[in-house]
Amino acid sequence: MLTEADVKRLLEDPAPETRAQTAAKIADNYAEAMLGPGERRLAQEIFAVLVRDTAVIVREALAEHLKHAPDLPNGIAMTLARDVDSVALPILRHSEAFSDAELLSLVQEAAPRRLNAIARRNQLSAAVCEAVIDTGQSEAVAHLVGNEGAEIAEGDLERVLRDFAEEPAVGDQLARRRHVPPLIAEQLVTRMSAQLRDVLTTRGELDSNRVSDLVLQVRDRAVLQIADKNREGGDLDALVAGLAKRGRLSDSLILRALCVGDLAFFEAAMAKLASVPLANARILIYDEGKLGLTSLYRRAGLSEEKLPVFRAAVQVVQETEYDGGANDRGRFTERLLERLLTQFDQDGTWPGDDLYYLIDRLTRSAA
Repeated sequence: MLTEADVKRLLEDPAPETRAQTAAKIADNYAEAMLGPGERRLAQEIFAVLVRDTAVIVREALAEHLKHAPDLPNGIAMTLARDVDSVALPILRHSEAFSDAELLSLVQEAAPRRLNAIARRNQLSAAVCEAVIDTGQSEAVAHLVGNEGAEIAEGDLERVLRDFAEEPAVGDQLARRRHVPPLIAEQLVTRMSAQLRDVLTTRGELDSNRVSDLVLQVRDRAVLQIADKNREGGDLDALVAGLAKRGRLSDSLILRALCVGDLAFFEAAMAKLASVPLANARILIYDEGKLGLTSLYRRAGLSEEKLPVFRAAVQVVQETEYDGGANDRGRFTERLLERLLTQFDQDGTWPGDDLYYLIDRLTRSAA
């Protein structure tokens, strides 16, 4: 493992730099699995000595070149992890030598820079993620949320959203996270919508009613996009239940879902608000007479003014099929809106000026 030249240098040159270079060479061979069983045991004995070298440069070289070693002895890893920052940080960030119990103990005693390193590890269990969040260190939490290898439980993500809402770095990383439960995504959209409303109101270029309408359209569209991506495994039901709990299942959101052909969301929302099983709600919605939908709608507590629009939209849905081509849903929406506008223009019973704006926005979305 050590060449004759290496040995000669160690004997003739006691400088820390020489020991650091030798430590790096042995560590590289060890990390790259270039040693036999006997040589690996010998290398580990050398590491046990070098981790106590008085020269920081030697310990830094050892940590840097052992940080990816697949089977680094636990005692050596823990010694390096509790060394000065320049030694500890590479090991805390990369080494796989720690158990969850050891990581939890390291989190509890970690200063901010070390906590940041732990939060950025390639893989983190839910228990370790929870411990990092418990520290209340916003910078570490931002690193954690931005770490796709961190298995953050849904309850802990809710806690992050609640407790670190005013931390821009945390919010930014949460918004960028690829895998976010639908309920968390919806709450994030709601918070961002509120921020958008504040910004637009402060600018003063639009009146408050126009700002509210615009923000409502953006928020509802985003929620339906979240619903569209979470139709499996009960995620849609959980999203609808969460929206209902927070009073967010508005008639405008449900009507938008219906008008863009998101029947699954429309049906689930109506069933939830009316407190009836989904199968029963579907039978009532698509009843050929008026009694079924009307009874379900009123039981759901939605605006009586918009009932004719819902009834007309459901009728068009029953008569219109997806054609399976490109932009299928967009063209479906266009056909549905044309039918709605034609029907209400003909009989002169358009229910409320606010729905003109909704239909206008839906038409723009379809286009």
